Order: sequence, then structure tokens, then C-alpha cells
Amino acid sequence: MVKAKAKGKKAKPVKAKKPVKAKKENKAAEKKKPEEKEIGKVTHYFDGINVAVVELTAALKKGDKIKLKGATTDFEQKVESMQIEHEPVDKAKKGDAIGMKVADRVRPNDRVYIVG
Repeated sequence: MVKAKAKGKKAKPVKAKKPVKAKKENKAAEKKKPEEKEIGKVTHYFDGINVAVVELTAALKKGDKIKLKGATTDFEQKVESMQIEHEPVDKAKKGDAIGMKVADRVRPNDRVYIVG
């Protein structure tokens, strides 16, 4: 059964709903994130002993907190063991290739950042 339209009344147009805006992240929280500066990249990884060879583009010392990041890699750790030419060292300079004990698997071309 079809209802008859009331005479003289116009149908109101339906207003489209506005899209819901995503909440903006708190800018203060963004400022609290520690700074990350790229200091090198992984050139090789030895699976059995969990050691990465890293070519440094900036200085690094024992005790620094670093982040290793790549396509499938993303973790932070404290530098506890470093070697240059199989000799333990406490610090390394730009241009050095160091062997470093890592907490998890890394891959060639993963980037190394200093945190803080």
C-alpha cells in the first residue's frame, strides 16, 4: 500500500555526514621521544654467535643505547661488547668496522641509531 504525500510539504534533503577526523597525537608526547641519530649500518651478521659487523659513520662507545632498525628488524639494546680486529675496545670512531654482540638477529643494510 502506497501512502499519499501530504500536499504542500517538501521532503527535506538528507545531509551527508562529515567524516570523523582522526585524533591528533599530543605534540608534547612527540617531544618526549628520544632523539635517534644514524651512526652506521650492518654489513654482516654471524648467526651462531649473534655478532653483527657494523660500519660506523659516527663515534660509538661501550654503554651507549642503540637502536637497530630494518625491514624486519626493530629493537633497542645497550652496547655491552665491541671488537675491532678481534681486540676488545671501549670506543670506536667514525670509519671503523666493529664487531658487536647483538640481542637479536639483524640483516645486512639494517641501520644503527644512537638513542638519547
